[in-house]
Amino acid sequence: MKKLMAIIMAVAMVLALAACGTAGTKMTMGTGGTSGTYYGYGGVLGQYIQNNANIGVTVVSTDGSKANIQGIAAGNYQLGTVQSDVMSYAWEGTRSFETEGKIDSFRTVAGLYAESVQLVTMDPEIRSVADLKGKSVSIGAPGSGVYFNAIDVLTAAGLTEEDIKAQYQSFADSADALKDGKIDAAFIVAGAPTPAITELCTTNDAYLVPIDGEVAEALMASCPFYTTYTIPAGTYAGQESDVTTVTVKATLIVSASATEEDVYNLTAAIFNNIEAITAENAKGAELSLENATSGMTVPFHAGAAKYFAEKGIEVVTE
Repeated sequence: MKKLMAIIMAVAMVLALAACGTAGTKMTMGTGGTSGTYYGYGGVLGQYIQNNANIGVTVVSTDGSKANIQGIAAGNYQLGTVQSDVMSYAWEGTRSFETEGKIDSFRTVAGLYAESVQLVTMDPEIRSVADLKGKSVSIGAPGSGVYFNAIDVLTAAGLTEEDIKAQYQSFADSADALKDGKIDAAFIVAGAPTPAITELCTTNDAYLVPIDGEVAEALMASCPFYTTYTIPAGTYAGQESDVTTVTVKATLIVSASATEEDVYNLTAAIFNNIEAITAENAKGAELSLENATSGMTVPFHAGAAKYFAEKGIEVVTE
């Protein structure tokens, strides 16, 4: 009998260990292009969720915010990294979501980091947004978050899409086109440093154009989800001084159908491991309870709300 009990206990222990090593839920996370911040940072977050929340995470490269929201609506993704302004458009059915209408099949998990509107050029004649007039400028894919950010900035500077020679390119394609002299400037919206800009500034005389002063003030007056942001000197090769620009917020969203337990666990997996995440990706330094919960216009998932409530912060849910 003792031998039988020992065997039963040994088998039970093996099964328990096997269960601990197997993710209970599978999620696919939509991110962005491979040369942008979403993809690399999403990979780090996915790793910590998988290792600490019993959730298997597959991180995939996508066309960015809009594609990730549509992917969650279609059931292809359960997690996604998005710009805070784009998720507002989806929730309200405006701008880039005006044609398909309101999408409400996702909820907010947390704000992650500042997504700077970075205007990069190699043309010494371009020193302000106004100098873009008549120039060939990449403004992102039509209907994308970058596109609307670019249009907002141009409008604040008194320019229209017709005042420039608009090109509609990805981050990587924009960098290549700048190097090849095919365009004069490009809008890239991502956390700084952005790999595409880092590579460009390391091998070429590229620099950032400030978006500040009256342009920034007009932009924030018309679109309150923008704030000013300083990209510190030394962020890119050759950048000798701080550059002021405007920013939206990179945000993690989740399918509304995800369970409260899973979303609570994945939220904890991120915010209980900030130091470790920061050691792997510099954007982790911007993780904080305040940054996670402020400025969000889409309701939080109940699981994320439960985690933040335990930290003394109440957020809006449905």
